[in-house]
Amino acid sequence: MTKLLGISGALRKASTNTGLLRALKEMTPAHDSFDIATLHGIPLFDEDDEAATGKPEAVKVLDARIRAADGIVIACPEYNFSVPGVLKNATDWLSRGGSPFRWKRVGIVGAGGGQFVGTARAQYHLRQNLQALQAITMPRPEVFVNHNEEKFDAAGNLIDAETRRHLGKWFESFLEWVEKRP
Repeated sequence: MTKLLGISGALRKASTNTGLLRALKEMTPAHDSFDIATLHGIPLFDEDDEAATGKPEAVKVLDARIRAADGIVIACPEYNFSVPGVLKNATDWLSRGGSPFRWKRVGIVGAGGGQFVGTARAQYHLRQNLQALQAITMPRPEVFVNHNEEKFDAAGNLIDAETRRHLGKWFESFLEWVEKRP
């Protein structure tokens, strides 16, 4: 059994990136598990607060969930050509006291409203950040969903068959990569 954890880099209830994770959960084989984590409740990183009170409980919980998983999928939106602040903030907290991402297999997907590159720039920046955390990110294939308004419903659910097919092929590759550890 392969235990997977999806982390959404968006807080919005109808996030299309969280929608990608829900679609992956639906595609997960019965013998595997796929849980979804959000970044709600993680405060802004502040070394003074850390020195005074240690890691916040929300960070400790996410850290433990990452450590317990065999593979991580991060659904990364793109804000102003880069990683959303809430996701970068979480990785800053998670880097403290030993990264739970160390030697962890991580896949990145993303959905955006743009016409051409989806979330490619943010995913590139996230890859750089994950390298500092000693994660092993899957190089290919990649998922850059664009035109969210055509591919997701108002609740953020993936409704486009071609995108679902492409995401499914990516997920097959990711599962093989996590399980076989080439």
